[in-house]
Amino acid sequence: MLKTNTEELVSISVFGEIASPLSGPSPYTISAQGQPVVLPGVGGITYNVRVGDSALHWEADHVEPCVSIKNSNKEANAALNLLACIGNRAWLSTGDAKGREGCVTGKHGGIEHVLIDFGEEVLPKLTIGDKVMVEAEGVGLRLKDYPEIKAMNLSPRLLRALPLGEEKGALVIPVTHKVPAGVMGSGLGSHHTYRGDYDIQLFDEPTVKEYNLQTLRLGDLVAIMDADHSFGRIYKRGAVSIGVVVHTNSVTAGHGPGLTTLFTSSKGRIRPVGDPSANIGRYLKIGRFRVSKKVTRTGR
Repeated sequence: MLKTNTEELVSISVFGEIASPLSGPSPYTISAQGQPVVLPGVGGITYNVRVGDSALHWEADHVEPCVSIKNSNKEANAALNLLACIGNRAWLSTGDAKGREGCVTGKHGGIEHVLIDFGEEVLPKLTIGDKVMVEAEGVGLRLKDYPEIKAMNLSPRLLRALPLGEEKGALVIPVTHKVPAGVMGSGLGSHHTYRGDYDIQLFDEPTVKEYNLQTLRLGDLVAIMDADHSFGRIYKRGAVSIGVVVHTNSVTAGHGPGLTTLFTSSKGRIRPVGDPSANIGRYLKIGRFRVSKKVTRTGR
């Protein structure tokens, strides 16, 4: 069993409201091939895109699974995005579904949304503007036996659920894919590794096929090889970073499925091992892995 400092972590409340999708003056986005396209994007209540679904096969751009929340106060939203960690418990404090619980599944930079999974039966009861509380816990988490590995955006709940191993001084972590740092795009160079994400570019077809990236799913654990996120996202030979796929693909140059970091080691003390089932939905029993009551929607 890993030795951690979880007993020293602070559990603190943060909250946001279910955020509306937004659009600029023009409906068009210019693709990396120079084509104008019109697609749904970030925000809102997404009824049919969940953790466990493909991150690629949607007519969409940066769509966030299930529910997106944001605080209208800039500083409070910064705290929400910093302190909320993947796997944290969330619950509705207003609206027709008041009291129903969900789970944090990711953070999306730029627009600064925190993403929450709720059961399918809850979604028809939600309204834009409903308030969501998060019991934030995880910032400051340390692995006592691995000082050369930094944990971030990681709740103790998710850490306990992960089937981690130890081998020859390295932490063994299951991943669905190993991605070369050279294909990483938007978010590279940012020091905001404790919130937000950065994107896996999928514009080079031979690379996509070589690394099987066409099978990426929302919620997958992915290793970025030769990438160090200790104090910002940089290329560094031998470094390894592990993250969760948090939003869908994008047609925009430099963008793609987004990854929120969970672990990073500048010294390569992480050993990723291939496991096609390595998905936070499976470990936390959320998204497509959640057992929910079937509902019949009317008026949609």
